[in-house]
Amino acid sequence: MIRALFLMLSLLVALPLWADERHVMAGQGTLATAIAGAAPGDVLILQSGLHTGPVIIDRPLTLTGGHDAIIDGMGQGTVVSIDAPDVTITNLTVTGSGLNSQATDAGIKILKKADRAVIEGNRVLGNLHGIDVHGGHDAQVRDNIIEGTRNPRMNDRGNGIYVWNSPGTVVEGNSVRWGRDGIFSNASRKGTYRNNLFRDLRFAVHYMYTNDSEVSGNVSIGNHLGYAIMFSNKVVIRDNLSLSDRSHGVMLNFANNADVSGNLVRGGADRCTFIYNAHKNLIYENRFEGCNIGIHFTAGSERNVLTGNAFLGNRTQVKYVGTRDIEWSFEGRGNYWSDHSSFDLGGDGIADSAFRPNDLMDHILWSQQAAALLTGAPVVQLIRWAQSSFPATLPGGVVDSAPLMTAPNIEIPSKYLAMEAEAASRWNESEPDDFDVNDLSSH
Repeated sequence: MIRALFLMLSLLVALPLWADERHVMAGQGTLATAIAGAAPGDVLILQSGLHTGPVIIDRPLTLTGGHDAIIDGMGQGTVVSIDAPDVTITNLTVTGSGLNSQATDAGIKILKKADRAVIEGNRVLGNLHGIDVHGGHDAQVRDNIIEGTRNPRMNDRGNGIYVWNSPGTVVEGNSVRWGRDGIFSNASRKGTYRNNLFRDLRFAVHYMYTNDSEVSGNVSIGNHLGYAIMFSNKVVIRDNLSLSDRSHGVMLNFANNADVSGNLVRGGADRCTFIYNAHKNLIYENRFEGCNIGIHFTAGSERNVLTGNAFLGNRTQVKYVGTRDIEWSFEGRGNYWSDHSSFDLGGDGIADSAFRPNDLMDHILWSQQAAALLTGAPVVQLIRWAQSSFPATLPGGVVDSAPLMTAPNIEIPSKYLAMEAEAASRWNESEPDDFDVNDLSSH
């Protein structure tokens, strides 16, 4: 009897029986007053209209309402700062942050020790940074619509979602448009960034010093660069789409021990994928299609495994300048090359002849810019024919000893096709901006 009574009392203590629902009328200062008067665990239901900010949430609370309940920072600093654990903000509109990049002004900012915050179903519009997870652990950022500023200088915009030193962050199901980067993850770990849509940005996902994390199921459309994984270790990049991104689909720059699989890059990027000084990565079952260069592989990248990928219709399938052979098959299974004419007499799905995507003329044309004028010259075609007929004359480079006869297929949901077509049309008009993908000094 005593044990049963003790258990009942424990359950009662664990439940927030003191929590209350408080309706907050729109107006100047009403939300700040309601927060100051609320008890931990209270639910503040914001009524339709304009609620002026900025505000600081310094105790565990839930803020909710409808999208016609607008928290407006009036251009001053961060609109909503979360400075307590277990805070939830859901189904509101947050707008009007300041534009101070040094202070990382944002629509919503989750501060250090503000653990387990939930930001869900909100419209976060026209702020410098949308949602800044700045030190709080185990945050959940789900199903928000985030639209950034449209400053003509892309590098002067903020990020849709900025994750800094916030282990355990989950960013899922968000739609991010405009601004600078969709997700910028810096000096963090153990994050999961999945099933988000990114449009009209510099980078869809930008990693710096972010380890042991996952980027999966995301869709990047019409951005300058899809997925930039830089100075990071043990990252899973899986089942993402890069459609009509302009410069790169996937970039591994000083990134090691990554699992890159099931991704589709399609639609006219300069490079489908760029591997720069990146080591011990497993790159498999991806589809790289319709780029200027299928894969650019450089700067001494070593001990990478490439198998089961498809390279289709790229103007140059591989760009690699080196003096030694690099094998791009693994355990008797290579990659599919749309320009490899071969047979499969054995019927095992493996071509009967090896494939070299580059020859000596490629090396000359890449290293000597003036030689590009000779690309269509008969002498160049004669040299290419001679090397294909006498493989011993070929230089060091990529060799696929077991090319595949069929390419892996990756489906694109129909709802993204119109977005892809619109982005491709816009790039064809050579839209000007200030961004150079080779200048990565601004983060």
